[in-house]
Amino acid sequence: MNARFNHVKADAHWQRVWEEQGSFHADDTSAKPRAYVLEMFPYPSGRIHMGHVRNYTMGDVLARFRRMQGHEVLHPMGWDAFGMPAENAAMEKKVHPGDWTRANIAAMREQLKRLGFALDWSRELATCEPDYYGQEQALFLDLYAAGLVYRKESAVNWDPVDMTVLANEQVIDGRGWRSGALVERRKLSQWFLKITDFAEDLLDGLKTLDQWPEKVRTMQENWIGKSQGMRFRFALDKPVGDIDGFEVFTTRPDTMFGASFSAIAADHPIAQALAANNPELAAFIEDCKRTGTAAAEIETAEKKGFDTGLSVTHPLDPTWKLPLFVANFVLMEYGTGAVFGCPAHDQRDLDFARKYALPVTRVVAPSPEEADAPIHDEAYVGPGRIVNSRFLDGLSVDEAKAAVIARGEGEGWGTGTTVCRLRDWGVSRQRYWGTPIPIIHCEACGPVAVPKAQLPVVLPEDVSFDIPGNPLDRHPTWKHVACPSCNAPAVRETDTLDTFVDSSWYFIRFASQPDDQPFDRAIAEKWLPVGQYIGGVEHAILHLLYARFWTRALERIGKISVKEPFTGLFTQGMVTHQSYFTTDPAGHVTWYEPSQVVIDGSTATERDTGIPIKIGRIEKMSKSKKNTVDPGPIVDQYGADAVRWFMLSDSPPERDLEWTESGIEGCWRFVNRLWRITEPGEAAEGEDKDLDRKLHRAIAGIAADIDALGFNRAVAKLHELANAIEKASPSASRDAAARTLIRLVAPMVPHLAEEAWARLGESGLVADAAWPEHDPALLVDDEVTIALQVNGKLRDTLVAPKGTDRAALEAMAMASEKIVRSLDGASPKKVIVVPDRLVNIVV
Repeated sequence: MNARFNHVKADAHWQRVWEEQGSFHADDTSAKPRAYVLEMFPYPSGRIHMGHVRNYTMGDVLARFRRMQGHEVLHPMGWDAFGMPAENAAMEKKVHPGDWTRANIAAMREQLKRLGFALDWSRELATCEPDYYGQEQALFLDLYAAGLVYRKESAVNWDPVDMTVLANEQVIDGRGWRSGALVERRKLSQWFLKITDFAEDLLDGLKTLDQWPEKVRTMQENWIGKSQGMRFRFALDKPVGDIDGFEVFTTRPDTMFGASFSAIAADHPIAQALAANNPELAAFIEDCKRTGTAAAEIETAEKKGFDTGLSVTHPLDPTWKLPLFVANFVLMEYGTGAVFGCPAHDQRDLDFARKYALPVTRVVAPSPEEADAPIHDEAYVGPGRIVNSRFLDGLSVDEAKAAVIARGEGEGWGTGTTVCRLRDWGVSRQRYWGTPIPIIHCEACGPVAVPKAQLPVVLPEDVSFDIPGNPLDRHPTWKHVACPSCNAPAVRETDTLDTFVDSSWYFIRFASQPDDQPFDRAIAEKWLPVGQYIGGVEHAILHLLYARFWTRALERIGKISVKEPFTGLFTQGMVTHQSYFTTDPAGHVTWYEPSQVVIDGSTATERDTGIPIKIGRIEKMSKSKKNTVDPGPIVDQYGADAVRWFMLSDSPPERDLEWTESGIEGCWRFVNRLWRITEPGEAAEGEDKDLDRKLHRAIAGIAADIDALGFNRAVAKLHELANAIEKASPSASRDAAARTLIRLVAPMVPHLAEEAWARLGESGLVADAAWPEHDPALLVDDEVTIALQVNGKLRDTLVAPKGTDRAALEAMAMASEKIVRSLDGASPKKVIVVPDRLVNIVV
């Protein structure tokens, strides 16, 4: 037998066998219990990276384990294939987005297959193909017909480089998440999905997701942002046209006596009316448009206002007038587009008040004695009692809220209400590489749904990216069609759908893929919800919230009975690596790939030129820092199983994992140890009870660890079992343990397991073998270690049957050679026996 495992031969052979036998094809008609294991599908950027490998290895171990437990397993793979990177590549590389995307898919598919993942490739899908996005268009029209889709003019975040609308979450520090361009605020007609109709249900559903990380549920709860508050009306001191007042919503009616100003959005009807005759205000409004609509950006931007010269009447005191500003931090899309400012207890209002020399009055204090404590640079947002607030003084915050709402409702100027921070989902994107929105615009009929018989609305291939903007807008023929309703000349909608729509239902399409509809309800419901979903925490708000909404929307219109798409959610840690860079005199940073760097102790040089390179931080692998590691050469050198083992070892799966050359070498050595341990030997007889106990504890413990996604703990137990088998003398117990070890490691290192299984002459594939059963009796300790002490100091130990009585334990202790030497002829004054624990001899 060869001492070293031939991973090159074994990997290729068993991957071919699995494919030829369709080993991992899920059977919709199976009577077995079902398990749906899914990792978030990748964007086809061209190469998989170690982050992908870790994610898919975890899912693969669970999928293989469930098969061995007797489940019918659905473990599919596909591609989140639309989006801006493909269009950027088209512009930079002069290639068609479809060609670039499909070439990347082919390359990444080959990479994934080399790692031996137990995937059902028969269900592979790509969101950029008409057989997928055509069915998405059909679902969009179903939601449109049900009133869950609408179109309106809205302020949006506009990326002037990518020339598309961005969701608030896609704006980072005021810049587009892909282009890095400063985002602008624009008014555009957009298509929206009514996610707000489901806000309460989405919140309530979080309570049922006990197999989700608490931090993810909290993030979604905060994003939905349900809050109690009050709507009330400010009366203007003089009308603007026919407008004599406006409505405000606040979550802090308890602080109304701390008000020092009122502010409206730049596109509020009052602001627009005033700007018509005020060039300075019109210029200020234009300046406001240079700020996006993202809440984080608004919070950090400089607070700017324009004093309209008007004032409003405080509803709790008719003699109290507040100045009215137009402010850049107030948006029509949030609340009513108008606020009252209480600087002492809102940081944004405080910054504004300091800038414009407005009063700052504390109305909440930790104690009544601190009623006059000054507010400096930070607003007070903590708990306390109401102060400086007339009839509210001395009340708690909640009591004061209730009192103000009661007065407002009693006097007719205010109403208590509940609102959510969540806004409807704007899904229009001004780009080519996305799902065409299946709507036709007719001058006579307005927006008209494309008849379902005409779906899919397929993207035209003959497009050009020489000019910035959406090629669909300027296509000479594609957008010009007849109105389905009146047959008059009309135009197609040229916006495409946000790619988060594509990923909001792909897990349903994996479960059922008929040609004539998005999915077969009966078959889909056999698999759904997904039992275990695995992916990065960066998707906690966007993707997961949208997928939960989409499933609920389909349930509402009778397409499916499932509301929560994912029963279990696991957010894995990142794979990290050292980063390397140089800095030029101008401060420009150049990053280097690990393969370009030679390390000598604590210094680094560039491999080809020898120039010194700085060793940077260990951080998440990313293309921008070039600290990624291509799995291909690593698999070539060490084999797929060593890479898989590394991804499961050491670090808990929810924490980051540092990729190191020494780490992968250690995993490769262990894979070869497994190969030697499982090598067939001469037939042996006899029992090894200690090894039997260790084996059955390992069987039970490893199963529990995999079930709980504690892969590093399972790996540790496999190391312990391998050590025990190596040290054991030849026996029937050792042979049985080595054979069982093959099945125990099969989910982690499947190629070695299949090779070892075959050389032992076992029938069939180990991938089809059952998970070994443990003997509960062998999990119970029947022997204990007893500490033997003299005057409280440990002198010896002995192993005794569990439950041995006091007299027998005392006799065994007095017979110990070490105890006899320690006593040195002295007679015990007292012997203290604690059954199953210790014997202490006092002299």
